[in-house]
Amino acid sequence: MQIPKGKKIYFASDNHLGAPTKEESFPREKKFVAWLDEIKTDAAAIFLLGDLFDFWFEYSTVVPKGFVRTLGKLAEIRDSGIPIYFFVGNHDLWMNGYFEKELNIPVYHKPMEFTFNNKTFFIAHGDGLGPYDKGFKRMKKVFTNPVFKFLFKWLHPDIGMRIAQYMSVKNKLISGEHDAKFLGEDNEWLILYSKSKLEEQHRDFFIYGHRHLPMEIDLGQDSKYFNLGDWIQYFTYGVFDGEHFEMKTYK
Repeated sequence: MQIPKGKKIYFASDNHLGAPTKEESFPREKKFVAWLDEIKTDAAAIFLLGDLFDFWFEYSTVVPKGFVRTLGKLAEIRDSGIPIYFFVGNHDLWMNGYFEKELNIPVYHKPMEFTFNNKTFFIAHGDGLGPYDKGFKRMKKVFTNPVFKFLFKWLHPDIGMRIAQYMSVKNKLISGEHDAKFLGEDNEWLILYSKSKLEEQHRDFFIYGHRHLPMEIDLGQDSKYFNLGDWIQYFTYGVFDGEHFEMKTYK
């Protein structure tokens, strides 16, 4: 994809709408929608790298209540012709066609690679990647198991949502989150993972969410790692202008 002159590609992650309650996350949702409204004027594409919702589950005929401002703005932007790409996170991994059918937004469950203006991007939410985090990896296998999803689907939505919200907020193992402190390059799993991928093939940029900590790390070989931070504490996002990738803060 060649980015038209004057256009940019935007990246954001980890809004966790609905946490710790819908009422408390509402101001953050309004801020995110204002950002979407602002960037639509020069966006060539928008990438959302997961955990947009603190919990999301699609029943056959029911989706979680709320977030209409976000969904409506995404629909408006997509209908205007601007591509939007969504990568599921560990909090909203139970997507099953709603975004594709209702919003015409492709949803990715695994890392993907894109090329913009001859720059290669390796993009993922980031959960479960790298050599460690074995406890979360085991838990994720349970959550993505078809039998588990089938059984959960038969819970009344009010009961299922209440259980899931409690687990999401209270249980760090299930959420897969860590304290948002830089652990050093030798201990940051996504940096280690990116370096291992770089040994296989050159990529110009590795872009992730999940860590809730804005980061820019030079990996060598003209390659950089970026973590997008979050829309809870930092309100950070990434911008690619066709040549340079930059982290910014929305105020």
